[in-house]
This record gives sequence, C-alpha cells and structure tokens, in this order.
Amino acid sequence: MLWNACKRTIGNEDKGMYHVDNAVIMAAGTSSRFAPLSYERPKGLITVKGEVLIERQIRQLKESGINDITVVTGYKAKEFQYLKGKFGIQLVNNPYYNTRNNNASIKVVENILSNTYICSADNYFSQNPFEREVDSAYYAAVYSDGQTKEWCMETDSDGWIRKVTIGGENAWYMLGHTFWDERFSSAFRAILDEVYDKPETSEKLWEDIYIEHLDHLRMKIRKYPADYIFEFDTLDELRIFDKSYINNTHSRILRDLASKLGVTEADIVHINCLKDAKSTEAIGFTFNVSGHHYSYLYDGGLRD
Repeated sequence: MLWNACKRTIGNEDKGMYHVDNAVIMAAGTSSRFAPLSYERPKGLITVKGEVLIERQIRQLKESGINDITVVTGYKAKEFQYLKGKFGIQLVNNPYYNTRNNNASIKVVENILSNTYICSADNYFSQNPFEREVDSAYYAAVYSDGQTKEWCMETDSDGWIRKVTIGGENAWYMLGHTFWDERFSSAFRAILDEVYDKPETSEKLWEDIYIEHLDHLRMKIRKYPADYIFEFDTLDELRIFDKSYINNTHSRILRDLASKLGVTEADIVHINCLKDAKSTEAIGFTFNVSGHHYSYLYDGGLRD
C-alpha cells in the first residue's frame, strides 16, 4: 500500500514507534451540505453499503486494538447515545457546535489528547487504516489528478508537511483521519489555549490553526490509494458510491417531494443546501427534476 512508503525513521527527530492511546471521532457538526438527509439525522449515522458510518469506523478501530474511543457530539447529540451501550465508547458533548468551527470539538477533549487518532464520523474507509503503533504524527492524503479545491500539501524529501494551500493541481490533499503523537498533541493544546478566545478563532477549523503554526506543529503526510478513503459532501456524491440511494434516499422529505411532484426519488438530483444570508444556517435546499429547478424550505415546504 502507498502509505507504507511513508513509514521510515527521520533521524534524531523521530522517537520511534508511538503506542496509540486512544481515538477521538468528531461527530458534532450539522453537515448542512448533505441536505436533506443531515437535516433528518446526523451524517455519521447514515447507512452506507449496509453499515452505519460511525459504527463501521468504531469497529475498525477496535479491530486494530484501539478500545479507548471518544465520540464528540453536538448536533442531534441524543441520537448517538446508543453507541455507549453497543460499543462501550465515551461521549463528550460540544455545546458550541453551532457557533464555532471544529476547533471547539478539539477543545472539549484536549485533556485526553496524547498519542491519538483524530477522525471524522462521516468518513468511509474501504480497508482498515488504523494501526496499534504509529511512527509519527500524520495527516491522511489522497492524490488528485488535475485540479482540486481541496487542501493540498507540499512536503520535504522526508515527507514532513511544509506548506498547505487551498486548491491545487496534481497534488496530494487532506482527506480522512489524522494521528497526533504526544509531542504534537502537547504543542497543539498549548497553541489552542492561547488563541481560543480570540474572536477570529471561532470560525477556524483546527486545520486552519495547524497551518498557521506549521513550524511548531510537525506532521507528516500519509499517502493512500484513491479507493481507500471516501467522504460524501452531498447526496449526489453518495449515490455514485452507494447506488441503493438512487431509488431510495431513506429521506422522508425526499420521499414526500417525489410523491407530490409525481416522480421517483431517482428523479430528484443536484441537491444543494440553502442557507440564510444573515445567520448562514441551513434553511432548506434546492434541487432539479427533469430540468426544472425547485427550492424546499424546512419551515415552508416546496417552492417552484
């Protein structure tokens, strides 16, 4: 596998192998782009190819010997409660999920960060990417042939990330999980504590903070094949990966719309989130049916 090529010792800067202490799965966000399914249930609880996304990820972690797992919840937090009994994981609530970006999810678990996997509940791994021992902090990456709007990484000859740009061409870009060794966790925690209360920090991803401090937060790239890590930003993207969603979206809203318009769920395509211009909160979505453009508002129904 491609990621094996990155597993080599980096002189005196490497401490050797890190024994993984725990994993944090971030599941607090609203995932508004995944309309309307995310309006009806958290995206991490969507079933993909017969498995609930977050359940598959928890199983993969446990299969790798990582049993200390914490899920950070926020949006529709109660729907994750069953995971405690089913898998013996811990739940930590992020009360700021709707007013801050994901730096708040890191903040609420900062006291448990050590040699830690940081994961997103909505990733689908075709194969298990987790290991019990890891040689350095890293961010998972896949390769883009041609242009991409994703976060692209440039590295030195040893694989250490030296620059990250939003958008690029023929480049490795951030996708999937990341591993923080104890040194990275300690440094990031100190920086987060220093900048957390600044007004400009609330809108930042934790990755934004990382990029602003690359000189102090050392992390390598971990390269994966294109068919290894998947993320679905929209229902249209999910339908390409799991074709069962073409005819059955598992959405009450889309089922009712199809009935009202006299079409099938497969006819409803190009679904995009609608946000309030002032609050930026999701208020509905737009979609197409046979070339006709429609809007649906969560509090007002269908509009032609």
